Amino acid sequence: MVKGLNGETGDKCVGNFAGLNGRLAMVRLSAYRDGMTEVANSKGLAFLKMHGLGNDFVVIDARGRNDPMTPALARAIGDRHFGIGFDQLALIRQDGNVVAVDYWNSDGSLSDACGNATRCVARLMMAQSGETSVTLRTGRGDLLCEDAEDGLIRVNMGQPQLLWQKVPLARAMDTLELPLDGAPSATGMGNPHCSFFVENAAAVDLDVLGPETEHNPLFPERTNVQVVEVMDRQNLRVRVWERGVGHTLASGSSACAVAVAAARRGLADRAVTVHLDGGSLGIDWQETGVWMTGATMLVAEGVLSPEFLETAT
Repeated sequence: MVKGLNGETGDKCVGNFAGLNGRLAMVRLSAYRDGMTEVANSKGLAFLKMHGLGNDFVVIDARGRNDPMTPALARAIGDRHFGIGFDQLALIRQDGNVVAVDYWNSDGSLSDACGNATRCVARLMMAQSGETSVTLRTGRGDLLCEDAEDGLIRVNMGQPQLLWQKVPLARAMDTLELPLDGAPSATGMGNPHCSFFVENAAAVDLDVLGPETEHNPLFPERTNVQVVEVMDRQNLRVRVWERGVGHTLASGSSACAVAVAAARRGLADRAVTVHLDGGSLGIDWQETGVWMTGATMLVAEGVLSPEFLETAT
């Protein structure tokens, strides 16, 4: 059961997740089915702009064509002044009979996991097929996604990686309390996470702690960083610094990581609501994996011009 900031549960809390337009979120997206086909056949590169709780994405469907993405192009599109701007870019491609998704950070690097982008792509694929579930192939593995109704999408992000070499960390150590100031926890969710438990999340200067921790030698692949305030056993207040991106309003894999870390430390139940700067996610650590539930939004559709593409590659 998802619980809200004021203790509300059930349908009332779902309304908080979905927002004003939440109940319209699974409309069959005729603009995606029909309009995107027309745009894709024009000169340029079609894209969608979406977000999950302000964690924003450019989505490009590369099925049936050559993969256009390069680090340079990802950086150009991700520039919020000279491009479109995003926290991550989700590139959809076909992998045999399965739809696959690649996640690009705004610095041009790749990531194996992005929970909110996965939910956004799942919404598109279910709208296209008319089905209520879809499996997406990611660097994290094959992830089952479902329509949770009332405008919500949920995804099984798999079991957390709790061994030091799986996170990964630079050397053997207890991932529950790392040898850093504040004794944070490390958790792998297909990407590395470092979670600091603090008395007041708003008081932490994340623009200092975030990059310092992201580039700490303890994390050979860098790390996402979270500051976590335990409100009660069902509610966590979280702020996020994402590797390769910076300070973001939300992060699905971060929400999963902090929920796992809080449960391991005995500070919270295994089913919690994670309250991020951009909104709330329901996280439930089950035997089948870590399930994440939340809202998505389709903001706009458009096309990157040939002029832009020529200068960006």
